[in-house]
Amino acid sequence: MARPGEFELIERYFRPLAGDPGAVSLTDDAAVYNPPHGEEVVLKADLIAEHIHFFPDDPPRSIAHKALRVNLSDLAAKGATPVGYLLSLALKADWTEDWIAGFASGLAADQERYGVTLFGGDTSRAAGGTVVSVAAFGRAPVGSIVRRAGAKPGDIAFVSGTIGDAGLGLRVRLGTIDAMPAGKSADHLLDRYLHPQPRVELAPVIRRFATASLDVSDGLVGDFAHICKQSGVGGEIDADAVPLSAGARALVASDPTALVTVLTGGEDFEILATVSASDADAFAAAAAAAGVPVTPIGRVVDGSGPPVVLGRDGPIRLGQFGYTHF
Repeated sequence: MARPGEFELIERYFRPLAGDPGAVSLTDDAAVYNPPHGEEVVLKADLIAEHIHFFPDDPPRSIAHKALRVNLSDLAAKGATPVGYLLSLALKADWTEDWIAGFASGLAADQERYGVTLFGGDTSRAAGGTVVSVAAFGRAPVGSIVRRAGAKPGDIAFVSGTIGDAGLGLRVRLGTIDAMPAGKSADHLLDRYLHPQPRVELAPVIRRFATASLDVSDGLVGDFAHICKQSGVGGEIDADAVPLSAGARALVASDPTALVTVLTGGEDFEILATVSASDADAFAAAAAAAGVPVTPIGRVVDGSGPPVVLGRDGPIRLGQFGYTHF
């Protein structure tokens, strides 16, 4: 059976995702979005590439989830409410209509889950593997978004959820880490690698309390280092305080290399925020009320340079602080 052409593909699978009137049902070259009075548009673009961010045999529905959610995670860390996105899709030569159908169904499910809609984009051929680029946008009260700069000595560093699951899940997938300890399953770790969980419910809490914030995409230590650099401060992380899932905890106890992956592996897509010590209890309570657990894992201190990771026997030496593409 012949594959659909470009415009038939858009008509069949992507036009149903364009619900906002500003997208004009994907029938024009550009869309329009007018934020409510007193709010501004917050923009973010991330791409994921085959062999780099996902495996060729990953389910297309999961690839769609990852492509959209990594962008929603960044918006949440700025304190923005997600609204919509643009999608650019470069397909490898052997793409199938079944793949497109699965991919579109993943987007549809997340649109309903996170309250966003497709505003437009582009489709093309890829010279190599498939590449998915999403440019997402949200809204926030004018002047309210939280930057990387703003952390002050004495602030408490918090993270949402658990750290290290995705990095460990990738290592399990690649076979570069020892097998899971007896009685422990890797399913949660593998799922966290495939399906980021953007903390969109935390956005208004971040706006209210955080002095600096970002999402943990390149590794906990490396991302805290970004806050330290932009804020002109130093930082400390208590390794024992970093929240771990049961699977991650079991691997850290059985494999000496697992802790480094937890601290530097990336793709957690949790939120790292600094909060004034006087607001720490209120921040934790507001996050819990929003349904997102947060954990204090360190502090902002005087100084400069990347944060120091403190273990039970003193500072932990790391070969690198986080993931970089180049």
